Amino acid sequence: MHNKRTVRFSIANNPCQDILSTIRVICIITLFGFSASGCVNTTVQEVREARTGLSADQSIVILSRKHKTRDETENKFTDCVSEKTGTGEQSLAVMPEQEFVDHLFPWFEPRTAPLNLEDLEGIIERPLIAERIQKIGVRYLVWIEGTTQRSDQAGSVQCTVVSGGVPACFGFLSWESGSNYEASIWDITKGINVGKVNSEASGTSFVPAVVVPLPFIARVQAQACNTLSEQLKTFIGA
Repeated sequence: MHNKRTVRFSIANNPCQDILSTIRVICIITLFGFSASGCVNTTVQEVREARTGLSADQSIVILSRKHKTRDETENKFTDCVSEKTGTGEQSLAVMPEQEFVDHLFPWFEPRTAPLNLEDLEGIIERPLIAERIQKIGVRYLVWIEGTTQRSDQAGSVQCTVVSGGVPACFGFLSWESGSNYEASIWDITKGINVGKVNSEASGTSFVPAVVVPLPFIARVQAQACNTLSEQLKTFIGA
């Protein structure tokens, strides 16, 4: 039986509507000249297929597709999730991806690496490969898919040189950003997919400029990394 749990919460360092209204009316905020955060909303979903747990001598490895296209998971996001999952409270033992690839040579080299979750399952179901993975102490393989995309850009910021040779910028630029990543967790010992964790983050970034541009950037990918990492800790360590 699937046990689906959805956790919804919002992170908004600045209320968007209030900020947008204030920026349009009160130009003096450009004096603050720093980079602030835009508004980010995050949703986490979890589907559990089986019980999980990690002993002291076991670790996990976090992987993604190696044959990159424009819509494939970025290496830096996978690195971020690995780092965050392996540090902080309730941290898990995470084997570096390159170390895992070296141990499993040649099956996870770029030219032979799986392209999707189905390919991954086909590889690790082979007895010889599963045995080798267990020998190096890896209990769970976490496969990440997803992207971060930017859309709905509006407005513009124009910069020029005014009297006295002083540069100045004027205008208003905004855009939407969205991150959507899913992590599938495969239990090497049991030979089954034990569940999935999904993290979505969306936000609005804007750059008002009255002489000095003042960017408010919605760091959706960083927030998706943080929430996905924390959810992996609780999912696997449960």
